[in-house]
Amino acid sequence: MVKYGLDYTRCRWILPLLLGIGVIFGIIALAGRGWLESQTLPYMHRASLWESCRRPDQGGQWTCESLMNYAWGRAAAATYLVGFILLVICFALAIIAFAIDTLRFNFIRGIGGLLFVAAVFSIMGLVIYPVKFSSEIEMTGINMFSWAYGFGWTTAIMEICLGFFFCCLPNYEDQILGNVKPTYFYSSP
Repeated sequence: MVKYGLDYTRCRWILPLLLGIGVIFGIIALAGRGWLESQTLPYMHRASLWESCRRPDQGGQWTCESLMNYAWGRAAAATYLVGFILLVICFALAIIAFAIDTLRFNFIRGIGGLLFVAAVFSIMGLVIYPVKFSSEIEMTGINMFSWAYGFGWTTAIMEICLGFFFCCLPNYEDQILGNVKPTYFYSSP
């Protein structure tokens, strides 16, 4: 990307595209029911960020309890949701920043800083949830934090990595804009 510059049409939208993928992963984490699942048959427990459901036997009905009745459930949901909203704001700002012909590199660095703040909020929610869930809700059998919880961590890792990219991109402003004279290693005799 640095070799061709951000004016290179195929490379210009890579960072906003990655932010968009992070937003999709965040939506999957927020809507997914697979934050916690029973690992063995009969599946007796499953939970999302919003509720915990259990089934007494294999043919029984699922009974669900809202995690919003717990203070830690509200805290985990709120912090992860704030991180997700900041990610969506960064996605919108990145589209605006890269759509303008002349890039504002300080604006791009601000997006990187906001991504780090979003990552902090997301990680707080992702840490509160398993610690308090496993200590306050009775679990039987072997349970595992599952695919939707993994999507939440993937979103947080993407926020951190993209934050570094957005913060470091202005350091290569001259190379990106093509203001550096190329050096040739060939010398004529």
